[in-house]
Amino acid sequence: MSAVITPVVLEEEVVALPPPETPWQRLRREFFANKLAVAGLVLLLLAVTVAVFAPWISPQNPYDIGKLDILDSKLPPGSKTADGGMHYWLGTDGQARDLLSAIFYGLRTSLMVGGVSVAAALAIGTVVGLAAAYFGGWVDALLMRIVDIQLSFPAILVALILLAILGKGVDKVIIALVIVQWAYFARAARGAALVERAKEYVEAAQCMALSSRRVLLRHMLPNCMPPLIVIATIDLAHAIALESTLSFLGVGVPVTEPSLGMLIANGFEFMLSGHYWISFFPGIALALAIVGINLVGDHLRDILNPHNAH
Repeated sequence: MSAVITPVVLEEEVVALPPPETPWQRLRREFFANKLAVAGLVLLLLAVTVAVFAPWISPQNPYDIGKLDILDSKLPPGSKTADGGMHYWLGTDGQARDLLSAIFYGLRTSLMVGGVSVAAALAIGTVVGLAAAYFGGWVDALLMRIVDIQLSFPAILVALILLAILGKGVDKVIIALVIVQWAYFARAARGAALVERAKEYVEAAQCMALSSRRVLLRHMLPNCMPPLIVIATIDLAHAIALESTLSFLGVGVPVTEPSLGMLIANGFEFMLSGHYWISFFPGIALALAIVGINLVGDHLRDILNPHNAH
């Protein structure tokens, strides 16, 4: 009797492929894979949180003269008031202000001035750079020569001249920083836009008789933004440092709205008398904020660099 052989049908496993990774998912994955970048982001978020909630988390309003006691001036870190009602964790300055509270408020002013000036410079520079790349010809030549003239002067020199003309004030400092910074964004935007200008989708949009404004804003601008965002992040640290330098020199924000630079300047005269903390702690706060911004910006630059794309 012959055996009957039954064929065996093997079922194939169906392996579901994961969905393709979006640019945002790739950015998030690569960013959080770098510990230094995460540390910088933590420092930046901490500085922003302190600046936003300064009026609610500060132990004292350092600019309410009615609540200051001149007998508490230049107290070392860890001191208390005479009645024991308040603990000065970082000491006080020459005006009897709690340094911890003053740093919180100083961060608020420095970040606000830096953020607003960078946002305005980014908007102006991007429009100028896109227009120069898109229209070309004499428009490109004229705009880029203005940019070249702007970039030929040191930023601190231009800012000092402008503030000497405009005077003190937060709005004056913002105007000076915008004038100093917009050319960097214009140069970067033009370079990115020239690359996009040569691509087929721009030619297709022109063949469809779309307006220049729509081609620039709806099609070219989104593709030019990644490098500009990186430059804006790094330039934020530069703007804060420049504002602090101007305030340290006495030509920046007024005394009624002091920044970290002015807090450092207020303690400079007491450095040789042993009251180091008046300038030291605001300087540390300024350095940490700038380091955090630079760490975030440097890693964003590495991720968004097309030569490093996987």
